[in-house]
Amino acid sequence: MKKHSARVAPLSACNSPVLTLTKVEGEERPREPPGPAEAQAPGGAEASGRTSRRRWTCSRVQLHKTFWGVAVVLCVCASWAGSTQLAKLTFAKFDAPFTLTWFATNWNFLFFPLYYAGHVCKSTEKQSVKQRYRECCRFFGDNGLTLKVFFTKAAPFGVLWTLTNYLYLHAIKKINTTDVSVLFCCNKAFVFLLSWIVLRDRFMGVRIVAAILAIAGIVMMTYADGFHSHSVIGIALVVGSASMSALYKVLFKLLLGSAKFGEAALFLSILGVFNIIFITCIPVLLYFTKVEYWSSFEDIPWGNLCGFSVLLLTFNIVLNFGIAVTYPTLMSLGIVLSVPVNAVVDHYTSQIVFNGVRVIAIIIIGLGFLLLLLPEEWDVWLIKLLTHLKVRKKEETVEGGADLGSGPQNRSRRARPSFAR
Repeated sequence: MKKHSARVAPLSACNSPVLTLTKVEGEERPREPPGPAEAQAPGGAEASGRTSRRRWTCSRVQLHKTFWGVAVVLCVCASWAGSTQLAKLTFAKFDAPFTLTWFATNWNFLFFPLYYAGHVCKSTEKQSVKQRYRECCRFFGDNGLTLKVFFTKAAPFGVLWTLTNYLYLHAIKKINTTDVSVLFCCNKAFVFLLSWIVLRDRFMGVRIVAAILAIAGIVMMTYADGFHSHSVIGIALVVGSASMSALYKVLFKLLLGSAKFGEAALFLSILGVFNIIFITCIPVLLYFTKVEYWSSFEDIPWGNLCGFSVLLLTFNIVLNFGIAVTYPTLMSLGIVLSVPVNAVVDHYTSQIVFNGVRVIAIIIIGLGFLLLLLPEEWDVWLIKLLTHLKVRKKEETVEGGADLGSGPQNRSRRARPSFAR
């Protein structure tokens, strides 16, 4: 049953249009009468040739996706680590994490315009902006994007988006970027736990182990700095950010399901509109109450703010739309690979101490993150692989024994005199 579903999947590499066209042309092409060499060939030679061509085409497609996967991993890693480090530099001159969150979230408005620009460049059936917008609005229901839908299905995610980014940025003020980035990787474990409880997803023992490792890593990371107030508050802020991110993902799947590229771009642009309309009042209040205050607008490091916003926008674009060119697992690796990048930068720019407890905590959380990347049927694949290797080894042993047994017999036959028949 699994094989059948894989064959009919529209995104399967082995069902690409190029491969189908090659097979059809090979079957419909008129063939000349076979020559002597072709007549003596085994009957399965033609089928094996077609199979080898099909496998070669599949491997080329998979190689192409893997190549793009490496590029996507590097882009995710660079944009996430870069935005984290740039936020740290920004706070040295502009101590306003919520204002920075608000400013960067406004850039989400660009998602749908950028998507439409790509649609015009790539699509053969071009639509107007209004037509494309109406088609993507079907994601919210038959009535499209109404005021009720905006407040019930978009506004809550706008709040969660703002909380996730604000808690993450506020944590960067308290603790080093290495701890922040590695602790945020725990959000994948929180997603699994919430999905298991709320969405009734399949129970997997290996993912329970990964969740336990994530929790153990959080405790060890707290212990690494001796339970100081700043470190405890910073770790609590990151864990809160990871929890908000997990809640965002689970609620999106519960209330809205899955989205196509255009629908996802429109949804993220709507979050930017919500941020501009309803969240703008909060930075204004923080400014006048001098919670986040700056003396003049000339003192604001606009270059850092725009650079951070561009990197965060790039990260979200690649993470949401990179699935079009590569595998989702490879994209997730970019997040965990940003941890050693931040560690190297912190080693040369801050006074971080990589003691044994901190290193073990980083390794444990990273291991838990990698375990959560395993597919649901990883145990079935592992059993099939071990069975295949066992059968292959047994066949090689049998063939080796047959060769050893036939060798002396052939030699004795050759050495036998001609009259002894």
